[in-house]
Amino acid sequence: MLIGYKVNYPVMKTTYHPSDSRGFADHGWLKARHSFSFASWYDPERIHFGKLRVLNDDIVAPGKGFGTHPHDNMEIITIPLRGSLEHKDSMGNGSVIIPGEIQVMSAGSGVKHSEFNPSQKEEVNLLQIWIFPDTRDVDPRYDQKAFDQQSYVDYIKTVVNNERQGDTLFIHQQAAISLSKPRQGTVLDYKNIYPGNGSYVFVIEGKVSLNGNILGRRDAMGVWDTEVFSVKAEEDAFLLFLEVPMN
Repeated sequence: MLIGYKVNYPVMKTTYHPSDSRGFADHGWLKARHSFSFASWYDPERIHFGKLRVLNDDIVAPGKGFGTHPHDNMEIITIPLRGSLEHKDSMGNGSVIIPGEIQVMSAGSGVKHSEFNPSQKEEVNLLQIWIFPDTRDVDPRYDQKAFDQQSYVDYIKTVVNNERQGDTLFIHQQAAISLSKPRQGTVLDYKNIYPGNGSYVFVIEGKVSLNGNILGRRDAMGVWDTEVFSVKAEEDAFLLFLEVPMN
């Protein structure tokens, strides 16, 4: 032990985004909540969180959807929460995803796709996430996978990361997306998968405490300058962890 020698450890930094601070757009067929500046909603303090560019919470009316439109150089992840979503793209992919399934698309050098609610009766509620890639102009690619939602109970299950093996979906970035369904009273310790990253914690349902703050349904908190942090479920909850490089 060195007497009189002071070690300066970094202090965990946080930013709190309550649900009602998100941008909102009502297009009739689409009701969209934006965690970060998107389309006509602009907040200079909410452009992105590290490499996380978009987190949209969309509700699409029955039989409606997004017509064919282009993307490039973005990793796009879609998580349906209720209802179903039909996807078609210029790579020839066509599929319908439902809750429990997750879709990833590396737009890369350029791709066109459409997304529609195939039901004529039920709305679809989905989360769409955009993450800046670590490599530009890659060949566009598409993938989807079904996950057992029981594997989320009292456990942080990583579903998307930068690994090309295991049971996760791959993206072109040193980032990770995880889901968890902690029951009331459960304490979860999140440890960075990629050192130096920050995490954006989004409460899909329920209520949790994080760093002395209570977060309710659709509230979020960004956490960085730490390799581990804890979340306690104040009631049964459904959580999304978005771990991304901060630079």
